[in-house]
Parts: sequence; structure tokens; C-alpha cells
Amino acid sequence: MKKLTQAEEQIMHALWALESGGFLKDIIEHLPEPRTHHNTVATLLKILVEKEFVGIQNPNRNNFYTALVSKEKYSEQRIAGLTESFFEGSYQNVVSFLVQKKQMSIKELELLLKQLKNKTNE
Repeated sequence: MKKLTQAEEQIMHALWALESGGFLKDIIEHLPEPRTHHNTVATLLKILVEKEFVGIQNPNRNNFYTALVSKEKYSEQRIAGLTESFFEGSYQNVVSFLVQKKQMSIKELELLLKQLKNKTNE
């Protein structure tokens, strides 16, 4: 899966928020302030279609855009890439880093352990 630019990710977040997709104006409405100009959003959508992240219905006439890649799948890929690039592929190193930087509490760690135990028991 190709990596997206920050601007492309912003468009994808707007599409994911729309769930079933939307028109250009809908996507722009879901962007944070200050909103990107509609020509720029249209160009980014064209790029996302080429990268096969976004599908288009009724091309050239009131284009309706839908996300072809789920937020979950993209997040999974990004986290795996980050883990590989910065933490030698070890999720334990990721968690350890978060704890050291005080970005993860003991309560959150306990919750993670509980989730792991529940997954193991399934």
C-alpha cells in the first residue's frame, strides 16, 4: 500500500467521516479550518483515485467519491511501517517508548493486558 501525504490523509479522514462517501462539497465541509480550496481538494481526490485509495462514481458529472481503503486497514499499515522504521519491528519497543515518554499510563497498560488476555481466551 502506498503512503499518503499529509494533505491526502486529511482528505481520507474527511471521506472516512462521511462513511458512505460524498461529493466534493461534502468532503470540503468535513475538512478542518482553514478549509482547503476546492480546486486543491479536487486535485488531491484525483491523485487518491490514481493511488486506488478512492473510488469514483459517475465520473465527469457530479463525481461521488468513496473510500476504497478503510481507516482501520490504513492505520494498520501505517503503524506497521512506523514500528518497522523506528522500533526494529517490535511492538514491545513501541509500548516501552510510550511508557518512557509518559504517553501511556499504568491504567492503559493494564487495559491492554486485559485485552490481550481476552483475545487469547477466545
